[in-house]
Amino acid sequence: MTLLEIPWNVNPIIAKLGSFELRWYGLLFASGFLLGYQIMLNVFRKEHKSEKDLDTLLFVMIIATVIGARFGHYFFYEFDSFLKNPGEFLIDMITPPYQGLASHGALVGIITALVIYARSHKDQPFLWVADRIVITVALAGFFIRMGNLMNHEIVGKATNVPWAFRFNAFSQTPTGDLIMTPEPFARHPAQLYEALSCLILFVILYSIWNKFKEKTPRGLLLGIFLIWVFGLRFCYEFLKENQEAFEDKMALNMGQILSIPAVLLGIGVLIYTFKNKQNQEAA
Repeated sequence: MTLLEIPWNVNPIIAKLGSFELRWYGLLFASGFLLGYQIMLNVFRKEHKSEKDLDTLLFVMIIATVIGARFGHYFFYEFDSFLKNPGEFLIDMITPPYQGLASHGALVGIITALVIYARSHKDQPFLWVADRIVITVALAGFFIRMGNLMNHEIVGKATNVPWAFRFNAFSQTPTGDLIMTPEPFARHPAQLYEALSCLILFVILYSIWNKFKEKTPRGLLLGIFLIWVFGLRFCYEFLKENQEAFEDKMALNMGQILSIPAVLLGIGVLIYTFKNKQNQEAA
C-alpha cells in the first residue's frame, strides 16, 4: 500500500428506480453534448451562421459519435466475435448502455459525418466546421474520461506514486445491487490524466478561436487536436492496462497503433494549413 494513495470509492450508480439506473457515466456523457451545443451556439452567433443548422449538426454529432465509437470497439477489439454474430452486435451497437466505446472509431464516424454535413451547408466548409467541432469534442473528452473514472474502468497499471488510486472490483447481488471490493493494489489514474489533458486542450483551442474567430486559419484547430489527443493517447497507453487479452502479445497495443495514423493526419492537416496561409499572404 502506498503512503498517500487515494481510495476511489465512488459508486458509478447515482440512483436506481427498478431496472432503471442513472449512472455518472451517462450523465457526464450527456453533459458533454449539452455544453458543446452551447459553445457551438456562441460560435455560430459570433460568426453569423444560421442557428437553425445547429439542430442538424447536434443530431449528426450524436449519431456519428455513438455509432462510430461502438462500431470501432467491435471492429478493433472484438472483430472475431462480431463476425460470428453480426446481427446481434448491430442491434447492441445502437442500443444503450453503450458499453465499449472506441475513440478512434468515433473519430472516423465524426469526420465522415462532417464531410456529409459540409456538403449540404455550403457556408460551412469541412475544415471550418471541423475546426470548431473539435473545441467541443475536447470538452466532451474530458467528461467521458471522468465518466470512465466514475465507472472504475480503463484503469492504469499498478504503481506506488503518491497520487495513485485504489479502484474497486464489482459484483452483483441477486437483487442487482453492486458490491464494491477494493483492489489489492493502487493504480495510475489514467482516466484522470486523459481527462485533464482534454480540458487543457479545450482551453487552448477555445482561446485560439476566441482570438481569431472567422480569421482562424482553416485546419489549425483540427491539426492541433489530432496531434495533442492521439499523441498523448499513445504515451498514456504505456501507463494503462490493455483493454483486451490479445493486446498482451503485442509490442504496441491497439490504441497506440490506431493513434499513429491520427497523429500523422494531424501533421498533414497543419502542413496544409500553413502552406495555404502562405499562399494567401503571397497572393
